[in-house]
Amino acid sequence: MTTTGPQLPSDLLDPAARRREQRSWYVYDWANSAYVTTTLTVLFGPYLTAVAKKAACPSLPSDAGCDTNLSVAGIPVSPGSLALYAITATTLLSALLLPVVGALVDRTGNKRTVLGRFAWVGAAAASAMVLVTGANWQLGVVLQLVASLSLGCSLVVYDAILVDIATPDERDAVSSRGWAVGYLGGGLLLALDLVLVQGHGAFGIDEGTAVRLSLLSAGLWWGAFTLVPYLGLRDRPPRDVTPAAGRGLVRAAFGQLVATLRDLRRYPQTLRFLLAYLFFNDGIQTVISAASIFGAEELHLPQGQLITAILLVQFVAFGGALAFGRLAARVGAKRSILSSLVLWVVVVAAGFVLPARSFTLFLGLAVLIGVVLGGSQALARSLYSQLVPLGREAEYFSLYQSAERGTSWSGTLLFGLVFQLTHTYRAAIVALVVFFVVGGLLLTRVDVRRGAVEAGNAVPAVV
Repeated sequence: MTTTGPQLPSDLLDPAARRREQRSWYVYDWANSAYVTTTLTVLFGPYLTAVAKKAACPSLPSDAGCDTNLSVAGIPVSPGSLALYAITATTLLSALLLPVVGALVDRTGNKRTVLGRFAWVGAAAASAMVLVTGANWQLGVVLQLVASLSLGCSLVVYDAILVDIATPDERDAVSSRGWAVGYLGGGLLLALDLVLVQGHGAFGIDEGTAVRLSLLSAGLWWGAFTLVPYLGLRDRPPRDVTPAAGRGLVRAAFGQLVATLRDLRRYPQTLRFLLAYLFFNDGIQTVISAASIFGAEELHLPQGQLITAILLVQFVAFGGALAFGRLAARVGAKRSILSSLVLWVVVVAAGFVLPARSFTLFLGLAVLIGVVLGGSQALARSLYSQLVPLGREAEYFSLYQSAERGTSWSGTLLFGLVFQLTHTYRAAIVALVVFFVVGGLLLTRVDVRRGAVEAGNAVPAVV
């Protein structure tokens, strides 16, 4: 079946040039995945929880329970829920900030420069986490907020660039390769950090110092490897953006945002996908954010075993992302995502019954997570790119990024609230099933072919 719709832009007609830019684009996933994996997924949640416990219960051992709440702006907050609430706050701010960032980016011709600036601000905040010590949980929350907001802003630009460097038929494969490279890079740094954390005594440091040095390494990795896409990508002039005469760039950005939200009803398939993604991605992101806390606090697994399990996820996810990319080439991205959501329900159910201190079973669960993690995220990005109106990629991807990696809010809010009410993470994790079920049901109603035509895009051969 031949593709239909508009002809490709001239800058996509040279396959060799496309491949060069695609290789540079992949490296940003390699760069930021160090922060996502080492900091957000594995180390910072449990570390911030331990710091919060020390602030609330300074006389108790670090591995003891703490029933005393912290006071955050006069609101009682359980130390065990602080990290989850910090993610929730980040996402609520993202919902306000990212769409405006996306509108601004669509009106500029220097996406790679904007990408680099956001990345380097985030990398600086991530590196500064080495300074979070003692009971200073406030500094940890602020740095997490800055780093994660910067990550979200950079990913708005990064995802929008996918449309500039890949044809519609290439996007499933290119997006999957980007995620795969990211898992490989994040896994490699995590492996090095595993040696440092588990063998901290051999290096003459305590475990807390080893964790903080690992946080530093993630920030430095993120900042250094961002140079590759910054130097390897090309800037392109804005496409099909309506000029705003007499208005400044920021006012024009807000005006474009209002127009996008108003006009979203003209793209019902895009809207349906966004609603579906809001649900199933919240479930995925909550599992990612809460996995290390669940393993440490509910299953009582030591830090070294948690890092080993997440490391396994990274390398399995590398193959899983590529495998789901090949599956999408045969049956389409939508069917592939629906298959992954069924497996996510199995993951949550298995986590609920997992016995404490069972490292072997936890590793088995990690393998299953790795298989579906990369595929569901990579294909969601490429499928959404087919439904984004031409010339408004960054603004629409800003809506997408509001619920992206580590920034989901309803899932983490529910998870934190259920724990605060029940004092068990098992009840919290089983509540996540609803996100995958509702998201899957909404996704079945998305007509990808019709949505691509409505958005003015070429239709891929396999949908």
